[in-house]
Parts: sequence; C-alpha cells; structure tokens
Amino acid sequence: MENVLSSGLSMAELGARVRAERRARGLALERLAELSGVSRSMVSDIERGAKTPSVLVLDRLATALGTSIARLLDDPARPEVVLLTRESQRVVRDPSGWERRILSPVLPGVEFEFMRTTLGPGVDAGMFDPHAPGSREYVAVEQGRLRLTLDARPHVLEEGDAAYFPGDRLHAFANDLETGDCVFYLAMELGVRHDG
Repeated sequence: MENVLSSGLSMAELGARVRAERRARGLALERLAELSGVSRSMVSDIERGAKTPSVLVLDRLATALGTSIARLLDDPARPEVVLLTRESQRVVRDPSGWERRILSPVLPGVEFEFMRTTLGPGVDAGMFDPHAPGSREYVAVEQGRLRLTLDARPHVLEEGDAAYFPGDRLHAFANDLETGDCVFYLAMELGVRHDG
C-alpha cells in the first residue's frame, strides 16, 4: 500500500489518530497490542506512520479501541446535515483485492458505520474480531454472492439477500465466486467496550 490512503489521509495522520484514541482510553501500547492481537512492533510502526495497515489490521485496532475504522480515518462532523460526495468518502483498499468505502460521517458520541464493500473474485477478507457486547451489524448484498461466516458457521447470501447478526461474534466475509465482484453494504452500530 502507499503512504497516503485514497482519501488523502497520510499514514502519519492515521498513526496520530490511532495513538490519540489509544491515549484517550488510557491504554499502553502493549495493552492495545494484546487487545487487538496485532504485534506491539506493528502497532508502534502504524502509530509512527512507518507502516500501512491492511483493512483487517485497522479493523482489529479499531475494535480493540471500541471504535470504528471511520472514526480513525475522519474527524467528527457537526451533527447537522452532512453530504458525503463520492470524492469525499474515505476508502481503504486491502492488498488482497478488496475495498471498503465508508458512507457515513463520523459524528460526536455516535459509534455507527455504514459502508460499501467490494470483494474481488475469490477474495476472502479474513476473520474480524468480535466487537463490544451490544454491537449490531446489518448486511445487504447488492451484487454477487457473499459467504458470511459467524463463529465458524457459514451462511451464503445471494444478490438481494440481507442479514442481521450481533457484532460481538467472530465474523468473516468472502466471495467464493471465481468471476465477478461481490458488492455488499454493511451497517454497524458499536456497543461500548469496557476494557482498559
């Protein structure tokens, strides 16, 4: 990946945001590494802007911090009408062949994320850690076929299908088709994490 995300956020800016969220929660670097399952050296490199995290690593850090990728990528907007043009939406691309486009603004005191994810043919986005208890996720498939795995149990969603699941479970997303993208929408409301 590059030193600047497609949205224009530099790795140094992202690192500063991760560090600020960690410090705001009173977490030592070692504790964030432990909670996220990301090595201490990788967390340190990300905070210094020296390494670009994959989407999965960024999600693990956000989950351990009790927040969303959107909050790590963007400043809170004033809670008025917020228009997000395509050009202003934050986009993170994973080297394995998928992208997440964040469609919701970051609002003060609101832990909600609405995103559009595109998985290339045969792409498995990996396993996402459980979010805080009380978290909720809603998925709707726009195109292709999605294999949604919850606590090791796979569910296949076809174009037009939708699902809800508690976000405090292990979950994974994959496109098993060898031709054609899988495009799905995900709305996520995070519960409050009480780790420290």
